[in-house]
Amino acid sequence: MGDDGLSINGPKTLGQSLLLLLVAVGLAGYGAVDYVQSTNAVRDSVETEATITEVGVETESSTAGTGSDIEYEPVVEFTYIYEGETYTGDELFPGSVPTRYDSESAARNAIAEYEPETKTTAYVDPDDPETAFLENRTSNRQLLFIGVGLILALFGGFSAVKNYRRERT
Repeated sequence: MGDDGLSINGPKTLGQSLLLLLVAVGLAGYGAVDYVQSTNAVRDSVETEATITEVGVETESSTAGTGSDIEYEPVVEFTYIYEGETYTGDELFPGSVPTRYDSESAARNAIAEYEPETKTTAYVDPDDPETAFLENRTSNRQLLFIGVGLILALFGGFSAVKNYRRERT
């Protein structure tokens, strides 16, 4: 591309192509597994009363390339009692992929109904009562991981075939 050594032609060797393919499949697989686990958590959860203890928005920033990307993560902490034991939770949605928003106002809207020291319903996994969440639905964040992983897998696959053919000749 220029003197900086960057290339828009993709991986230059078969090994690099296969590494990209492996990372892409891992990314898509992670998203798929988390999505299935989240769906199961929603299906199997039981309701319990919770008390909101803290509400806020955290700013997550990353720098990629020349720009800076800022995302906002809604934070809601709560306590709940399940089968006589008291637990603390901080998940808005089930799953390990945090839900983030492009604007602070969107993140605040996601938690607008929650106020400290108020009662609400939490959803508990009866097989793992330390896991609870407030919104009994999945987030679409996992689908982003799956989509990006699949696109990168296609790119890595095509690149691997191209590099394999080139290295054979």
